[in-house]
Amino acid sequence: MAGHDELLKGLGLDVELHHKIFDSIDRIFRKTVLAQKDRPGRMAYFDDVIHGAHGARVQEIVERRAAGDKFIGTFCIYVPDELILALGAVPMALCGGTSLSIPYAEKVLPRDICPLVKSTLGLALSNTCPYGPIEDLAVGETTCDAKKKTWDILAAGGDFHVLEVPQKKGPRDRDLWHEEVVQFKVRLEETTGRTLEPEKLAAAVRLMNRKRRALARLNELRKEENPPLSGLDALVVMQGALVDDPLRFSERLEALNEELEDRVRRGLGVVPAGAKRIMVSGCPSVMGNWKLHHLIESAGAVVVCDETCTGTRYFSALVEERGGDLDAQIAAIAARYLTIDCSCFSPNDERIASVVRLARDHHVDGVVQYVLQYCHTYNVEAVRVASALKEAGVPSIKIVTDYSEEDTGQLRIRVEAFLEGLSR
Repeated sequence: MAGHDELLKGLGLDVELHHKIFDSIDRIFRKTVLAQKDRPGRMAYFDDVIHGAHGARVQEIVERRAAGDKFIGTFCIYVPDELILALGAVPMALCGGTSLSIPYAEKVLPRDICPLVKSTLGLALSNTCPYGPIEDLAVGETTCDAKKKTWDILAAGGDFHVLEVPQKKGPRDRDLWHEEVVQFKVRLEETTGRTLEPEKLAAAVRLMNRKRRALARLNELRKEENPPLSGLDALVVMQGALVDDPLRFSERLEALNEELEDRVRRGLGVVPAGAKRIMVSGCPSVMGNWKLHHLIESAGAVVVCDETCTGTRYFSALVEERGGDLDAQIAAIAARYLTIDCSCFSPNDERIASVVRLARDHHVDGVVQYVLQYCHTYNVEAVRVASALKEAGVPSIKIVTDYSEEDTGQLRIRVEAFLEGLSR
């Protein structure tokens, strides 16, 4: 702990406030994730990833930078990690999932905007985020208005790059996005002082595809009649995917998948027979936020799929591996990332179809649409999603909430009533 404190002090952080915020997150983690019984043994590594996100991982990145590598902070899964990795830099998601940093953001931002945006900016403004002092470039994107305007604030304090995500997926939009990826490559070369090489980009594509395949395998195992791990643990794995070293993460996840496959062979599941199978759809649940999954599973159901950016959207498509042609590789990367079905797109028929398909593939009894407060795109699109699910014979409920614990009792009543309705 003393060494950790010295690291944070050396980065100029408010160590006392940092402990206050992250000790609270640790308590929540212990009473939700760690309170589960009969967890797979190899989940211990992913627990450590969460615990080390503001400790060991920070130290690791500091050492990488001392060796000459750069650190690139990201806020969205539209940022192509392959380009960052190929230039020897470290990509890592910086989104906040705690309510405790929000008051610091509300000194600057309006109260009635997305809690993810406020939590993220609040960590920076409260001087408790250890990544701010060491990031060489931060990368935002234009998936919502609150983010776009927040990037203007963050950009005033240092190096910042914004990727323009188009709002449609037609030919002109694909051209725009491809050019954005090309310009991002140029910005990364300027930041790292290195030139992108086809062989290194091909290796980075293979690594990220390996990571996606391992996550897809985990997702397949959740389709089992009695899943070998909880939805809460699957969420912890996904949150780890956003912050851990991709090679190490892939190796550890492949080992976990082997353990889970053995549990399936031995008939070891996480829920009693007849437990309701739930899919969570909508907004991401970033690190620090385990509320909804805990409420669903503590009520006796099991979350078997996440149609979110901390779920299937992150790994659902691979980059086509095109060998040594750099232009073709970049085009393949751009094409893959535009398959992500964010609610910022309109029309968004692909996402509606995906929600129904995933619900059927995972044999769900019901869908919980998870909407963060003031996330207008997911909240409005919930109307079409609910209609499509109803037509497919799948019941659904919409939960609008934030990161606080204040509405836990009310949400528990709604979740339990929904599950009881599924039983009837």
